[in-house]
Amino acid sequence: MRWGSLRLRLALVFGAVALTAAVSASGIAYWINREAVLTRTQDATLGDFRQQMQSRAADLPVRPSASELRDTARQMAADGTAYDVLLTATGKDGRPVDGASDPGAFTLSDVPASLRSAVGEKQRVSAANKYPYHLFWQRVDRDGTPYLVGGAHIDGGDLTGYLFKSLAQERADLDSLAWSLGIAAVIALVGAALIAQVAARTVLKPVQRLGEAARRLGEGRFETRLRVTGTDELADLSRTFNNAAASLQKKVEDMSAREESSRRFVADMSHELRTPLTALTAVTEVLEEEADNLDPMIAPAVTLVVSETRRLGDLVENLMEVTRFDAGTARLVLDEVDVADQVTACLDARAWLDAVELDAERGIVARLDPRRLDVILANLIGNALKHGGAGVRVSVRTEQAAEGGEDLVIAVRDHGPGIPDEVLPHVFDRFYKASASRPRSDGSGLGLSIAMENAHIHGGTISASNVGGGDGAMFVLRLPRGGPREPEEPEEPGEDARDGAGRQEHGEDDGGTDGDRER
Repeated sequence: MRWGSLRLRLALVFGAVALTAAVSASGIAYWINREAVLTRTQDATLGDFRQQMQSRAADLPVRPSASELRDTARQMAADGTAYDVLLTATGKDGRPVDGASDPGAFTLSDVPASLRSAVGEKQRVSAANKYPYHLFWQRVDRDGTPYLVGGAHIDGGDLTGYLFKSLAQERADLDSLAWSLGIAAVIALVGAALIAQVAARTVLKPVQRLGEAARRLGEGRFETRLRVTGTDELADLSRTFNNAAASLQKKVEDMSAREESSRRFVADMSHELRTPLTALTAVTEVLEEEADNLDPMIAPAVTLVVSETRRLGDLVENLMEVTRFDAGTARLVLDEVDVADQVTACLDARAWLDAVELDAERGIVARLDPRRLDVILANLIGNALKHGGAGVRVSVRTEQAAEGGEDLVIAVRDHGPGIPDEVLPHVFDRFYKASASRPRSDGSGLGLSIAMENAHIHGGTISASNVGGGDGAMFVLRLPRGGPREPEEPEEPGEDARDGAGRQEHGEDDGGTDGDRER
């Protein structure tokens, strides 16, 4: 049981309650037995002493001698219940005399002064008090041993008697009782711990099953259900969980079906658009070539048709790429790539060499998919040029990864107005527009989203931020230099590969500059 677990807390509560009950019961039992033992011994001793005083001490002369007192004391001690006796009186010469049954064990100095004073004090006789003198007692401790000291005065004379009884045996009996009660308390505590274990297992087992079922549900296993037994609160909780799981499963299945339907619709629509789009692209290429020979009134319209046809082609290709990511069919074709050469090739293919400052040393080789890296770079650099103007800088470096190995880090910085703070969290969202007043932009609204998906499939990520002082924005691409940390399957030569090859033949940049952010 780990610290803080419900089972441990339940066991501790059971143990605390059992310990409190055991200690309380043991304490009460000890106190009751102690009083009973001491009272029984005390009553028996004092009763016997009273009887001895009445039968023997009363027969002494009015002024006895010390020897008479000693003999009587010994007779009383011999006939009594194992106690010593001390008798005091006024002798024939008028001086106090005393006699003890065992002078070495009991003397007048062992009798507390308060007891002697109470014994010798004559009280007023009344209806409530029939006798002028009474028997008094007191418990004292001498050298660590408890004793009972009692005393009485004989009415009509000057004779006083004291008893001195050891309570060592009674204390030994009480100590034995205390040990027995302590052992009983320990046994009760152990029993409570065992009961707590059984109770915890009985009560917490359904809770553990509920926690395990909740974990499986969180992992996407929506068919998880609990077996319901009984009619208690835990059974009600299990029924509630099953109902919630069934409702969640239905909603997830409905959402998955709608998502699959939407994804299939987009994929089918994209496929269906490619055939007429191919024809349109061929026509627009012819029109573009003949643009200089067209009527000046028609030329702007032709230019618009060419531009919009290319934009539509980019949108269709981006939608195809998005559907591949959503369907999980996108795969990497990994190769050892010199990153500086790859960035230079990307800039050269789009005539950006003069507009971009490149800070990349040759010889930085990374294992990645060159085509997908080209898509990422085209989108990041294209957006920087479009929104940040001139002065775009691309830097390439390597850094030590937190989980081991090296990361390839490519930073794209511009010197534009930056990205509004409320837009930063959404720059990689699909079709996100920074302003509702500009529902249409020059791009498809998917470029940065596709770039992020391509980074993710490499096991990397892209971050966007503003440079301090309002001096532009910076996008940082971070990829594992040695390739994805989880091996990817190589891309099968099929429709995806043919799509990429066809697009390269038409000189497309697989995403281009979509203008996904506002400055």
